[in-house]
Amino acid sequence: MSVLVIDVGTSSVRASIVRPDACVTQIHRRSVLPSTPAPGFVELDAAALATAVLEVARAALDEAGEVDAVGIANQRATTVVWDRRTGEPVGPAIGWQDQRTVMMCLALREQGLRLSPSSSATKLAFLLDTFDPDRTRDLCFGTVDSWVAWTLSTASMHVTDLSNAGVTGLMRLDAAGWDEAVLGALGIPEAVMPSIVDSSGVAGEAAALRGAPPIAGLAGDQQASLIGQGCTRPGLAKMTFGTGGMLDLCLGPDRPPFDQRGACGTFPIVAWQRQGRVTWGIEAFMLTAGQSVEWLRDDLGVIADASESEAVAAACETTGDVWFVPALLGMATPAWDFGARGTLLGLTGGTGRAEVVRAVLEGVAHRGADLLEAAEADGGCSIPSLRVDGGMSANRVFLQALADACQRPVEVSPVLEATTLGAAFLAGMAVGIWAGEDDVAATWSPRATVEPARATDRGRWGEACQRARGWVPELSALDF
Repeated sequence: MSVLVIDVGTSSVRASIVRPDACVTQIHRRSVLPSTPAPGFVELDAAALATAVLEVARAALDEAGEVDAVGIANQRATTVVWDRRTGEPVGPAIGWQDQRTVMMCLALREQGLRLSPSSSATKLAFLLDTFDPDRTRDLCFGTVDSWVAWTLSTASMHVTDLSNAGVTGLMRLDAAGWDEAVLGALGIPEAVMPSIVDSSGVAGEAAALRGAPPIAGLAGDQQASLIGQGCTRPGLAKMTFGTGGMLDLCLGPDRPPFDQRGACGTFPIVAWQRQGRVTWGIEAFMLTAGQSVEWLRDDLGVIADASESEAVAAACETTGDVWFVPALLGMATPAWDFGARGTLLGLTGGTGRAEVVRAVLEGVAHRGADLLEAAEADGGCSIPSLRVDGGMSANRVFLQALADACQRPVEVSPVLEATTLGAAFLAGMAVGIWAGEDDVAATWSPRATVEPARATDRGRWGEACQRARGWVPELSALDF
């Protein structure tokens, strides 16, 4: 038995085949890059995305033969609106990073409605106001999972799951369905909304593919990564280090005791839903992780390639008390501050290239420790070890710095991006490849475990963060 997984990231679409031993094979990828037509705008060509999905899915199936199920993992909150009759997008999809609705969010806050410009809610309102101001067209809204399911099912499925619905800003706090009050305030007809189905469960057929396999797994990328790293039991957590960084903690059947943001800056999430039962979690954010390494490469020219950062940083044993706060886009968990800015402190005449590169890697590691501590505080539990994936998980200097900052073992995912495994596990549980969450947890076998080797000065780190905060007061005053 095997599962076809469609994994839609921020810049590419990937199709893979996952076997019962959690081996990932027949990987096919197509680039689908976002565009930035204006500052703060991020758009995607939804039609090109659909074409790429079909191309990579069919290429994987041509090599592997028929599969038993299809799983979908996706970038969350990116917003697509299309015509129900023709299936054509009414305009560009608006990316999750897009900030064009900031002023709308601020105006809504004055009315007592807290929405973030990174969620789908105001992006959907903007698209409807632009392309259907009278609300007379028969349109469909969906996040990327909905659009992919619609494409694969040849227009017979208009669905999403709770892991994606929960980050739209349009779902009830108790995950019991769409929030009619929010829909009404934004002028969103309920008819445009997708049906909410289990994250793990047969939702329909992928009629566009050979054999019409069942679409049986849906999950947002971070929740898919959580499941893909076997974190299906309360108290298990993973962190993904991509352009930014996100820590997700599995809590179990009980919702966190706060509505929108905990005291330490984390958010409630639906981790997944299976057989009608919801598993909750919390999520912590850092806005800048791998982007800091890209900054060294693309803007400073300190390294020629991101992978070079490991060898350069390893050329010195310490930073020489140089500290880097990775706040290039502001700071998120635990203290949200959109006006914070990247800060490099402690430079001397003896500071060289190696010290600066090591300081960048250690700064991202300290931010990881911030997220871990916040998740423990808001989640009311202890996290004994941290599982990690994403591009930076290939950097051994960074992994050691992370273990040192967190003062606990860091377990490295056997695959660089665990989202594919998570979507496969969800689909596979629905069709009997894996019996349930305990079966999935048992698959975890880290590629490596990195133990703490030295203590770090977390107090000194806190001082550096304080220097970075409030640099643009107007932005620091914003709170969503």
